[in-house]
Parts: sequence; C-alpha cells; structure tokens
Amino acid sequence: MRSYRIFSHLAKVLQHNSVKTSTLVGRVQIGWPLISLPVTLSFDGVEGKWGQRLKSYLQKPIQAFVPGPIMGDTSENTSKLDSQTASKQAPVSQGDSKPTERMQTLQEHLTQRTDEHNEEQSRQNTQEPSEASAACSSGQPNTKVQKTDHQEGDGASSSSEQPHKTHLFVEVADHQWPIVYSTEYNIGFLGMEKLHPFDSGKWGKVFQFLREEGMLSEATIVRPLEATEADLLVVHSSSYINSLRWSITVAGITEVPPVALLPNFVVQKKVLKPLRTQTGGTILAAKLAMERGWAINVGGGFHHCSSDRGGGFCAYADITLSIKFLLELGLIKKAMIVDLDAHQGNGHARDFMDMMDKVYIMDVYNRNIYPHDGFAKRGIRRKVELDFFTGDEEYLDKVYNHLKKALEEFEPDIIVYNAGTDCLEGDPLGALSITAEGIKNRDQIVFEFAKKERDKPIPVLMVTSGGYQRNNARIIADSILNLRQKGLIGCQAAEEHQAKRKKKTGSSGSPSSPESATTPSSGASSPTSPTSGEPRRGLLDWFKR
Repeated sequence: MRSYRIFSHLAKVLQHNSVKTSTLVGRVQIGWPLISLPVTLSFDGVEGKWGQRLKSYLQKPIQAFVPGPIMGDTSENTSKLDSQTASKQAPVSQGDSKPTERMQTLQEHLTQRTDEHNEEQSRQNTQEPSEASAACSSGQPNTKVQKTDHQEGDGASSSSEQPHKTHLFVEVADHQWPIVYSTEYNIGFLGMEKLHPFDSGKWGKVFQFLREEGMLSEATIVRPLEATEADLLVVHSSSYINSLRWSITVAGITEVPPVALLPNFVVQKKVLKPLRTQTGGTILAAKLAMERGWAINVGGGFHHCSSDRGGGFCAYADITLSIKFLLELGLIKKAMIVDLDAHQGNGHARDFMDMMDKVYIMDVYNRNIYPHDGFAKRGIRRKVELDFFTGDEEYLDKVYNHLKKALEEFEPDIIVYNAGTDCLEGDPLGALSITAEGIKNRDQIVFEFAKKERDKPIPVLMVTSGGYQRNNARIIADSILNLRQKGLIGCQAAEEHQAKRKKKTGSSGSPSSPESATTPSSGASSPTSPTSGEPRRGLLDWFKR
C-alpha cells in the first residue's frame, strides 16, 4: 500500500531526528483523485525542529499527496482500514501498558478535527452546483445568459447538468469580428512538428492572410483563453486527462513518435497547451455564434477525439465540448454537426451516440481512409461515403442534396460546421480531388443553407479542422473572404473600426469592398456556378436549376 510506504519513510525521518514513537490515529488522503483513508502513525515524545513541526501538523488531519491513480476497490480498502483503526483506538507507548492521558486527549482532538473536516467537505460538495450555476448566470463579463424555454420541460439541460464556472467566455467588443484566434494556436518545438504532414502553423498563416487583405487586425480579432481541466472534464473522463500526462500517450495521438522521448512538461507546454487554447476558442466561438448569428474559430475541429480517447492529431473533443456547453447554458435544445472533413468524424459520433435525438450528425468522408471506425458510424444520422479522388461536381452535388435533406429531417438551433480542407486535390491523407474553388463553393453552400433558405437563420459555428498541404491556409482565408463578399458573414462595427484605423494611419491595403461585405444576405451578389463560370444569384439557385 502507498500509505505504508509513506509512513515507513516518515518513521525513518522521525527516528533520525530523535523522535520517540508511540501510536497515533489519523487519516491520510492519497491517490488521484484524492481519497481519504484511515491510517495509524507511531510517535511519542518529540524533540528538536522536526518535533516542533510535527506538533503543528498534529492540530489538523494528516494529509499526504501521492500522484497517480490507486488500483482496486477503494471503498473496500477503506472499510478494511477503518476496522483496523478501530481495533487500535488505544495508543500504547513502548514502555507503558496503558496510554498516557496526554495521548488520549490528542487522539480525541484529532478524531474530532477529522470528522469536522469530512463534514465540511460534504457540505461544500452539495452546495457547489448551485454556486456554479449562479456564477455562470451572472457576475462575469459577457457571460450573462437569459433563461429561455430551452431550460424548461424537456429542454437541453437536465436537472443533474448545471453550468459550471468557467473563464472562457471573455468580453467581446462590438467592433470585434466573431472570429477567434490566438498566437498560442501554433505548434512548434525543435522542428518536431515537421515530422507530421499537418501544417502546425497554418492557423497563424490564415490570420496573416486575412490581415493583409484588410479584413482583420489585432484590435478586431477575438483572443480565446486556454481551456482548464475543469472545462475539459465537462466531457472528458478524468482517466483520459490523466493519461495525457504520459508523453508516450501524446506521441500516439499526434502520430509523432519522438514526442514520447520529451519530458511531459515540455509536451504540455509545446503541444497540448496550443490544442487546449484552440479548444477554448471553439467553446467561446459557439457562444458567439448564438449571439452574433455566426462565428469562426480559425483553429479547432478535433473530430477524432471523444470523451475517453484521442487520435489523428486530436487530443481534445472541442466540438463535443462546444455543444455540451451550449446545452448546459440552455442556449440550445438541438444541434447539427456538418462534418465535411475528408476523414470520418468518429470522436463526436461516439460522444453523441446516446443523444441522436438532440444532436444530428451529417458526415461526408472518404470511406477508404482513417479511421475506419465502424462502431462510431452508428452515431451518424446521415453518412455520405466517398471513393478515392472524388471530384468537384459529384462532391458538391452530394453536399447540397444531403444537407438539404438533413435540414428537412431535423431543425437545429445551431450548425457546427467542421470545414476541413484535407479534401483538396493532392492532399496525401484525404485522397480526394476537390479544387480550391470547390472548397470555397462548399463553404458557401453551408452558409447559404443556414442563412438564406429559411425564415429564421440558423447560427453557424465554423472550425477549420484538417488540411495537410502548405496552401491550405491560403484557401481557408480566401473562403472566409468569399463568405464576406457574398454577404453571408459580416460585422458593420468591425468594418467601421477598420476604416477609421486605416484613415488615421493612412495605410493602404487591398481589402474586399466593405459595401459588398456588409450587404444583407437577402441581396447577396452573384456567386459563380461550382462547375462553370456562369453567374447566379447564389449557389443554391444554381443547384435548384
């Protein structure tokens, strides 16, 4: 037992420092999460500085902290140790047949303090949900959420699910685009990131391209915060989070074997922290989408990660987390995931397999590539399987027709759009043949369905997901600029702020026309046909024709 090793070591320290021994009953907390178990510790008289320190510690329950999980049935172990402790309630010194009066008093005091401590912990645990709910409803910048009918009846939030206290919902000014990005997104350490085909710096390149085009600036971007362990535990199991403390586990998830040789504190800082920050960005963007009608996280889209397993460069289930947060806050009842990454999105499919009435998943993917997760396919309501090297015409036709049918079958409160660009022709992993223009048209189709084809537009959260070529960042930026030009996304205050800034600095740029960017979607200008240059009022009009 770990506790015996702890006190064996402590006994040697006390003996070395001239501390005589007798028996003391206390409790020790061990393991992760911490578990309180009864133990006995022997001592009698105390001398020197170690003796004085020991006296001070005896005024409260004994605690020792040991990292790592405890194997076995802890409840059974607790009962066994409780019975052992009960049989040793009378402390006996080495030279006396009866305990001294001083030791009896000390033991009673310790037992009383231990009971008080346990009662206080129990009381805090029962009060915690209501306090968290109050903190989430008010008192934090930009986190005030009005109660709606979603929180009544058979709404999204059950009585057992209460919004937990989080710092992720930072204050967002009116002049900021609902586009989330941080320099912390980018991964780089001694060139190891180049051992994976994924461009681990593409997120910064997307921002740079949009800034060069005059759409974004440092003042108009929304910067997210890193998701904490408490945030991650809304979806992830504690055992999975603990497993990421082993570098070899992270090496398997990122598919970069040398990561296993790095100290875990380096892995946490250089690999996992950027992914946690992107996860925080997706959660924040989800709430922004509900407030502004749309939002884009320049990163995120880790669709291979589920609550208890990661893979395919996906360590955290940001899509699942974003939907869970919205359900907890009562902002939505139902959500739709439109996954157009070239790979099957097995992570969120596993997570929502028991919630298919509330979360509808449409997944268009290459059936012949990773992850081949047959079990996860059960969680996909509308799966569209493609063959190698599918081209624009077939691809866009399937996206259009299946998304149309999906929205006829299911009316979501939000669309979470996983806009992976690994379907681009030449991608070494996606193995499809979609052109850059085809990707722009694909993104436009999704936003037009959400914005123009219904009386009440559906909020859209877009994440960028996979893409394993150096030109992916340019294509993502061009697609966002296209959505802006077509009036499918816009922010009047941000456009005005950017114009004033340029006027003050006298800087020249080549942004897209602000007039076209802020034109209402009902009057959107003519996009081109996905397979020809013929001008139409919108891609959906072309498909209808």
